[in-house]
Amino acid sequence: MTHGASVKNMMSLMASRIDAIAQMIAGGEIDAFLAAILDAKRIYVMGAGRSGLVAKSFAMRLMHMGMTSYVVGETITPAIGEGDLIVAFSGSGNTKTIGDIAETAKNLGVKVALISSNPDSRIGKIADYIIRIETQRDPVSCDAHEYEIRQMLGEHRSFAPLGTIFETTSLIFGDAVISTLMDMTKTEESDLKRRHTNIE
Repeated sequence: MTHGASVKNMMSLMASRIDAIAQMIAGGEIDAFLAAILDAKRIYVMGAGRSGLVAKSFAMRLMHMGMTSYVVGETITPAIGEGDLIVAFSGSGNTKTIGDIAETAKNLGVKVALISSNPDSRIGKIADYIIRIETQRDPVSCDAHEYEIRQMLGEHRSFAPLGTIFETTSLIFGDAVISTLMDMTKTEESDLKRRHTNIE
């Protein structure tokens, strides 16, 4: 097998896993999260490492939607308060810095949303909204397709190191939320383009 074929097969395997995870997210949790975003005065997002990059991507799209969004830790991020929503992207839900900030925000009367694989985590225990991105293998979804690809790749090989599946799924989830919010608010792509940076 060529390396090019291996990359394409890895992409296909990741896509099948993400699709299986998407079907496992509770619709009620998504509805509550969407309502919280629409109800929030301002939306603050945060995450550490690659999850932090996903959080920044989500904040950017919220801004393109015309919402007031900030990335926690940036020098121009203002004080947070009641009526605001903070969204934490954390696979473990136990990252110390993110947990500390979430608890501080909660004590200030801020609603906390968690995107995580671990709803029973430190942040999960105080979160008002939780989106569970299940990264464990679903024993019934895509078995035949996944088995076929694993046979080609070799079962001993890890196809997604560290938190890759959580981070990639979270990125896609965030983009899907934006697309749904566009439908809900009758926002056109041209509206987003108008708010896109024009000084680069």
